[in-house]
Amino acid sequence: MLKQASAATGPDDEDSETGEFIAMVGERVRMARNRKGISRRQLSELSGVSQRYLAQLEGGDGNVSIALLRKIARSLDFEIEWLVGRDDPWTSDAITLMRLFRQATRDQRARVMEILDPNDTGTRRSGRVALIGLRGAGKSTLGRLAARDLGVAFVELNQVIEEVAGMPVDEVIALYGQEGYRRLEKQALVNLVATHEQLVLAVAGGIVSEPDTYNYLLRHCHTIWLKAQPEEHMNRVRGQGDERPMAGNPAAMDELKSILTSREALYAKAEAMVDTSRKDVDESRLAVIEAIRDNAFLPL
Repeated sequence: MLKQASAATGPDDEDSETGEFIAMVGERVRMARNRKGISRRQLSELSGVSQRYLAQLEGGDGNVSIALLRKIARSLDFEIEWLVGRDDPWTSDAITLMRLFRQATRDQRARVMEILDPNDTGTRRSGRVALIGLRGAGKSTLGRLAARDLGVAFVELNQVIEEVAGMPVDEVIALYGQEGYRRLEKQALVNLVATHEQLVLAVAGGIVSEPDTYNYLLRHCHTIWLKAQPEEHMNRVRGQGDERPMAGNPAAMDELKSILTSREALYAKAEAMVDTSRKDVDESRLAVIEAIRDNAFLPL
């Protein structure tokens, strides 16, 4: 009776694979040493590993320990994974990308991840909820109340900008212009995303006019558009004691309506919308919390 051949890997096969692996590591050490332009004696002095051991390793006969291999790699200005990994350290794009990624800034890394994994928006948004809308929509008031009730942090992006700049937003704009303000706004947003897994965030109404920053917000935060009628926007701002929108400008209401119209399509990119028109603060607060819960924006 014929026996079926076993598909399992036998001891001889495992020994062969181990031998090939040791030979590959030794060859990479030798090539790295030659590229660095140092002798085996010099590598021995730098790493503290004997010349005899290095000769055995480069010849494919030395079963080097992880600790010694780490010393050798450091002396060659190499990452240890380059010596033992599947990819060739001199021809692999993957290793080049790994090296560049390690050197990149936080913002650059985020951009790379968005390109390489564009569909992973759920993970990137995590439990961050951003309230967007025109000034006077209630972002600060409702955001603070909703965050309190939901047990998460509340952050106002402009306050972060002021803390970083060491001056009020109006002075930032006066000193650095809109371009400088927008640069600080993006930096503050990136830092918040990196440091907060859960929060309710209130952002300036004009953030939607800066495509790069707004797209970053949409990718990394769940968004709720707080909508209201133009007259209510204006009345709420004035109710806060700010008469600037109307001061010496009889066309202020027309301008506000024009801004709202021009931004409406951008605000509509939000995942949810809460209309605060003709609602008091408590009604609007409950509506915001309901939108967060219904859309599972926070792991409640």
